[in-house]
Formats: sequence, C-alpha cells, structure tokens
Amino acid sequence: MENNLQTVCGKAPVLKIKNKSFDRSRTLIMGVVNLTPDSFYTPSRHGKNIDETLWTVERMFNNGADIVDMGAESTQPGSLPVSGEEETTRLMPVLEACAKRFGDCVFSVDTTKTQVARRAMDAGAQMINDISGLTFEEEIADCVAAAGASIVVSHTSGRPDVMQKKTSYGCVVSDVANSLRRSIEKASAAGVDRDSIVVDPGIGFGKTSGQNLYILNRLDEFLDLCHPVLVGTSRKSFIGETLGGLPAEERLEGTAATVAIAIMKGASIVRVHDVREMARVAAVADAVKNGMAS
Repeated sequence: MENNLQTVCGKAPVLKIKNKSFDRSRTLIMGVVNLTPDSFYTPSRHGKNIDETLWTVERMFNNGADIVDMGAESTQPGSLPVSGEEETTRLMPVLEACAKRFGDCVFSVDTTKTQVARRAMDAGAQMINDISGLTFEEEIADCVAAAGASIVVSHTSGRPDVMQKKTSYGCVVSDVANSLRRSIEKASAAGVDRDSIVVDPGIGFGKTSGQNLYILNRLDEFLDLCHPVLVGTSRKSFIGETLGGLPAEERLEGTAATVAIAIMKGASIVRVHDVREMARVAAVADAVKNGMAS
C-alpha cells in the first residue's frame, strides 16, 4: 500500500487548523506541555510558574514546533479524573498567557470535557485533542464546529483508570480503524470541516506493548480513513519495555525510532516531548520519504 494520502484519497493533502492551512508533505511537530502534577515524564510537567512555562513554549516554537498541545488532566493509564473546574483552573492562566504572547501560533488543548474545550477555544485554542474520539462527550464536536476549529479524534478502549484492563480486540488495527470512522462521522455530522479532522490510533491507550508495535507496523492502513494521522509515541512505556525496562528519562532514542517509522508509514503529525530532537528526526525522515534532500 502506498503511504501517499493524495493517492489514497484522491484529493490535495491539506490540513486546515482554523485560519491556517498546512501542506502535509512535511510532517508537523506537536510539542507537549503538561499542566498536571502527575504526568509520567517529569520534565514535561509545567504550569506552576507561568513565566517558565512561557519560556518552554517559546523554545518549542523556536525549535520547530508547529503546534503546542496543552493538557491539564493526566490521561496516562491508571490515572484518575479531575473535575472540569480543576482542569480549567490549571489550563486557563497558561493558555491565556500563551495566546497573548504567541498570538499567531497554533495551540491545541488535550481534553475530553466539553466545558473545558469551549473555554479553551474562547481563549484562543485552535484545536481540541480528544483522546476519547468523542466517546466520552460527543458535544465537544458541536463546540469545535461552532468555533471553526480543528479536532483530533483518538482511540481509547476506556477511561484512563480502566483502559489497560480492556486490551482484547479481534484485530487491533481493524477495530481501532472502525472506531475512528465512527468518530470521524460524529465530528462531520456536527459540522466540523472534514479537512480539519485528524485521527490518532491512540498508541498506549488500552493497548499492550505488542499491540502498540503492531499498530506502528501497519500504520499506513489508517491512511484509508482519508484524514491526517497523528501519532503520539513519545517516551511511552512500550518503548521502555521493548528496551528491557528503561524508564521514561531513557527513552529518547526509542522515541526517535518510532517517530521515523511513523513518518515513513504516513503520519502527518507527531506528538513529542523533545521538539528539537524530533524535528531533526522528522526532517531526515521527510527527506527520505520524499526522495530528496531539503
């Protein structure tokens, strides 16, 4: 199967995020900013000091980030939910400061709550990253459509506290793809522009390490959904398990391998903690994939 989305879908490979259009011949880099006290990768925890967080965001954009994705509720396997009020309290001061400082930059907010999504887009977020694929709160799609924003619909087998107890699939690739099709239709039915819908197979969310590797190996099959594919493997536990039990702090090289593979298999966006390093990986992978040096 060719991993050329224009060939698969018969249309120009463009991603629209609000008033911006991105040519998907170059992989987009999404930097991760966690505004939670319990994110699995400690250096990604921000938010207590807004000035320091602004410096981190500025450095991400300077190092090659196209999008910065902020999350104020941990979604790692086993984590417990927080209230919408708590999530909003963590998120809004940072997002508002970033929107003011970096007005022309693209910000995404990682949330599954309608009330948080609405507040975030009012404050300047142009994309909502919903790990549930609109299965927790379908109304998020209505808010995204009303704002003319973009949405990432991901796959998870359940809420973070139980997702790793639900890893049984007929075929993990087919089952995930079918779930994403339903999410796409929900978003489209709500009025979200089809060129603004991104799909994410949800690596690490309700999958075993073997299933995560299998999804990466067959990632090009998700191009049949005719939407940009986002992949988030950065420093996740399956990389550590593959490397004999390495902690998150020692998974940079493993992350680089998964990013390069994802790009060669057709990913349009990679979500990463280490923006500078992964932007370099993406530049080389893009050059190889496109058959030319930049």
